Formats: sequence, structure tokens, C-alpha cells
Amino acid sequence: MEIKLAKKYGFCFGVKRAIQIAEKTKNSITLGPLIHNPKEISRLQMKFGVKVEENTQTIKNGQNVIIRTHGIPKDDLKYLKTKDVQITDATCPYVTKPQEIVESMSEEGYQIIIFGDKTHPEVKGVMSYSITDPIVVSSLEELKEAKIKKKIALVSQTTKQAENLLKIASYLITHCYEARIFNTICNATSDNQESARELSKEVDVMIVVGGKTSSNTKQLLNIALQNCPDSYLVEDENDLCKEWFKDKNVCGITAGASTPDWIIDKVKEKIQSL
Repeated sequence: MEIKLAKKYGFCFGVKRAIQIAEKTKNSITLGPLIHNPKEISRLQMKFGVKVEENTQTIKNGQNVIIRTHGIPKDDLKYLKTKDVQITDATCPYVTKPQEIVESMSEEGYQIIIFGDKTHPEVKGVMSYSITDPIVVSSLEELKEAKIKKKIALVSQTTKQAENLLKIASYLITHCYEARIFNTICNATSDNQESARELSKEVDVMIVVGGKTSSNTKQLLNIALQNCPDSYLVEDENDLCKEWFKDKNVCGITAGASTPDWIIDKVKEKIQSL
């Protein structure tokens, strides 16, 4: 079995930075999982005592609190600052940017439209920076059902596909008097997606490694499936099935932005042993 790795895959800048912060801030807590990879979250807890807390109200004075890479709602951050806690912000700079844009554009009277998944923590955080109720859409079809004003500002969840953002932007440009379009898709996300697209055209079976709740990982799987029907998402080597590789000659591997190299290496080794 020949194995090919995508040209671009795995940890992005924001995730690397967050992991380094967590490793240096032992026995701290993060508001929500630091990144969307349960295996790496478990490693941080076991080796560095970094625990996950979901509720700001249960945080006690004196604790070290790390803000997750996806950011947190504005009110949660405001509440934390009233407590006697040490706050370390690991929000990815690519996530901070749409927060700032949404805040300034809404203050200037623009209706905010966010291309993203409403339940995703990154989007929840970005939504909280709008002074008016934003519209969140996950597709062009959803946008067509929404009540759009004549003056809008569009931002995107950082892990979305650029071609889908372009469709939404094109629709808004032709239906609004004034449309401010901000491409807030992360560069690393775009590079990983393009690499996955290229590789999926060259292989018989494609393995995408990453957390099953990770938005950018699921996007990679969707892209791979467009060219390679035998594409699968695994969190680690234990999710691999021998049957996937029957009568296959070339296997491609890519990985989400929250997937550490040690997991990717184990997946590769397991495939080689099948």
C-alpha cells in the first residue's frame, strides 16, 4: 500500500500557539475544549493538568484560565475579568479578526451576516460582538430565506470553504445597496483544503484524521468525498477498518488543523501494517 500525505495538513499556527500556552500554564483550566481534538485534550490533562470547564460561573478565584482557540462570548470574557483569576487569551488571531469586524460594522449600522454554523463556539463568540442580532447562515439557500437589509457586512467562520463564501457574497452584492465583504477564512484552512482536494484526485482511498466535532476536519472530509468516494474520518488509528483498504493501491492522508503529528504518525503506521 502506497501512502501519500497531503502537501499541507495538521496543526495550524493558532492551534500550535494554543498548545504551547497550555503546556506552559500547568494546572490551568480552559473554557470549553482548547481545540476540537479529544485525544490532544486528554494529553494536556494527563501531562500538564489542563482541565476543561464549560461554565464560567463555577470558576473560582485564584485559578488560571485559558481562553480557547475559538474564543468565547463577549459577556463571558467580561464576567471573567470581574473575578480574581489569571486570564491567558489563546484565541486564534484569525478568530479575533471577525470579532473586531462584527463589533465595528454593527456600531456603524450595518446588518451583520455570518457564514457559519450557529452552534459552533467560534460563531457563538463572533455573534456576541454584534450590537444588533446578527443573521447566521450555513448555506446560500438559508440566506435566500432570511430578511436582508440594504446595508450589510459579511464575515465567515474561519474554517468554511472559500467557494461557498463567494456564492453568498455574490448574492448579497446583487441584492443589497451596500455590501461590505470580509474574507475571514483562515489561510491555513484554505491551504489544507486545496491540498486535500488535489490529493483526493490521486488516490484510491482517503483518510482524514481529526476530531469528529472539528469543523475544519469535516470540511476536509467533504472535499475528499467529492473526488474519492472511499474517504473516511478517523480520530486515531483505532478507528481504521481493514476493509477500507481491500483492493486499494494508494492511500492518501490529510489531517485537520487540531490534529497533532503523534496521532497522524500512529494512523500512518497502522495503515502500513494492514
